[in-house]
Amino acid sequence: MSSSVPRLVVAAPASGSGKTTVATGLMAALTGRGLAVSPHKVGPDYIDPGYHALATGRVGRNLDAYLCGPELIGPLFLHGARGCDIAVVEGVMGLYDGAAGEGELASTAQVAKLLRAPVVLVVDASAQSRSVAALVHGFVTWDPEVRVGGVILNKVASDRHEALLREALDSVGVPVLGVLRRVEQVDTPSRHLGLVPVAERRAAAVDAVAAMAAQVAGGCDLEALVALARGAGALSCAAWDAAEALPSPGGEEPRERPRVAVAGGSAFTFSYAEHAELLGAAGAEVVSFDPLRDERLPEGTRGLVVGGGFPEVYATELSANEPLRGAVAGLALGGAPVAAECAGLLYLCRELDGQPMCGVLDASARMTGRLTLGYRDAVAVSDSVLAGAGERMRGHEFHRTVVEPGSGTGAAAPAWGVRVPERRVEGFVQSNVHASYLHTHWAAAPGVARRFVERCRTS
Repeated sequence: MSSSVPRLVVAAPASGSGKTTVATGLMAALTGRGLAVSPHKVGPDYIDPGYHALATGRVGRNLDAYLCGPELIGPLFLHGARGCDIAVVEGVMGLYDGAAGEGELASTAQVAKLLRAPVVLVVDASAQSRSVAALVHGFVTWDPEVRVGGVILNKVASDRHEALLREALDSVGVPVLGVLRRVEQVDTPSRHLGLVPVAERRAAAVDAVAAMAAQVAGGCDLEALVALARGAGALSCAAWDAAEALPSPGGEEPRERPRVAVAGGSAFTFSYAEHAELLGAAGAEVVSFDPLRDERLPEGTRGLVVGGGFPEVYATELSANEPLRGAVAGLALGGAPVAAECAGLLYLCRELDGQPMCGVLDASARMTGRLTLGYRDAVAVSDSVLAGAGERMRGHEFHRTVVEPGSGTGAAAPAWGVRVPERRVEGFVQSNVHASYLHTHWAAAPGVARRFVERCRTS
């Protein structure tokens, strides 16, 4: 089977060059012209896809060759791009930067090759003129399999500066598809882990995306960009499907659909869309709730998934919602399956920065000045609602908190053993609770969803 969706990858020589502004603005500008745009982000980042979703009206999806494996990049892309006229993929870091020590793995360049997609290189030209030709030439020739189809020059000072840049690039043979002037940066505030998520600043985020769209529409050749996207090669793979991805359990499928509550709202914005799709395909009824606002879990909840986000920002509000904290504790201590990642782990602790949390785990959490960041190759240390002991899983850590176990955590076992950057065990498995710092992508191991839903039926 082959499929061809017009597509391009927005990349840059380095972080901070302006690729998020260009990618998000391009998505919004094309959507404003009546195209159905499929938004994608290379890597594990949860925040940029929120802005992409705002720009396009579609779910922003991640393409991570480390978490999911290179073989799933094409199928996951086609799954997200169903019914779309064009797809825009925002890269991560510099074009050729990938997982540390793993060569090109998880780099924007690798994803572009797997997707057979042309690359648009966003170059920060603010401190150079003729040197831009050497820079672009290097990126164009570094890997002949990566097709750089055009350049967008960002932070250009004047008409004279633009003329010098264009003259230099004539020798490289790569067309200039856009020129963006130096302007006051679009209002996309950040904090310790990157941009502030859309859910926390909805009105301001709408204005920011509109400003990005206007900037790109005014400075870029949209027709040329669309034409470049239409030149992408066909993909010889089928779209990923949650139901098809799940291993057959054998025998007759259970009729009961246990209700699984998934935390959302401003405090818990980090979640891959495929997780809910896999839970549904495994037979669960997936419902959402907001721990900041809802004082009860959804009626009939049999299992709980609490993903990542910024609970430290909302510790006071989360703590003040005593009825829900009590309901979460009661559900977990009653034996219901609970899967918690990063922010979810903090929420299940006894306290966070001195504020009482759910108390499911006898542990305290606090913010620090130290960033823990990177991909992890993990193995399950204990049988849990997500994995059997010995099963391998790849994950990603991204946090500035530490969790300190109390004296009463003897009943809890470690969740994962990791090898990089040092050998250690991590997380908690306690009864049917699995809580860990690792963010994982269940499309890489869809049996996780079936195992979790089956525990919801039988617990």
